Amino acid sequence: MKTILVVDDEGKIRDVVVSYLKKEGFQAVEAATGSEALQALQRESVDLVILDLMLPDMDGEQVCQTIRKMNSVPILMLTAKVSENNRIKGLSMGADDYLTKPFDPREVVARVRAILRRTDDGHLLADRLSFNDGHLDIDSLKHTVFCHGEPVNLTPNEYKLLLALAKYPQRHFTREELVDKVLGYAFDGDMRTIDQHVKNLRHKIEPDPKNPQYIVTVYGLGYRFAGGTT
Repeated sequence: MKTILVVDDEGKIRDVVVSYLKKEGFQAVEAATGSEALQALQRESVDLVILDLMLPDMDGEQVCQTIRKMNSVPILMLTAKVSENNRIKGLSMGADDYLTKPFDPREVVARVRAILRRTDDGHLLADRLSFNDGHLDIDSLKHTVFCHGEPVNLTPNEYKLLLALAKYPQRHFTREELVDKVLGYAFDGDMRTIDQHVKNLRHKIEPDPKNPQYIVTVYGLGYRFAGGTT
């Protein structure tokens, strides 16, 4: 049974979301503040975080950044900020998806299921792939990535994106194909979301993000993985 951490300072919203999650077979942990959420993550085994951006003690973006320094648990942001810049900012800080308020709690549950399916599906045919004399290693059994032997803290979507590309070196993928593989067929947001995930991933795994040697842009099409296997 998956455990979902619901972070929102409005008790009524937490009650509704938790109620729907429990009806669908999830366990739920509640937090009304950012500090409560971070404490809950330290004592509970959480599979996904539903995080409101507007919290009384710290904003949700700050909480998101702090969580990302701790682990790669998937994060679904709840926000009343509907501008594209705010959504992209949330994704750039490590959120995996976002939902604007007001929302249908049934859609929250659907998004939770979709995110968990995506993160559970990330696997390779080989147990471990290594590129460029061990500079980059992907361990599919542990769902971990290493650069020069040091672990890299990737979000679930970044991990899925890297897997999707690394499985097929030199194959060109369109943004639409990568959206389907990483964000799911039901994703109805901007295709440029993939560009933001690529940018984040490059900063984490590339020796020089401005001159990438792994995730290469294919102009007019999308991206390909150029790293040679060792």
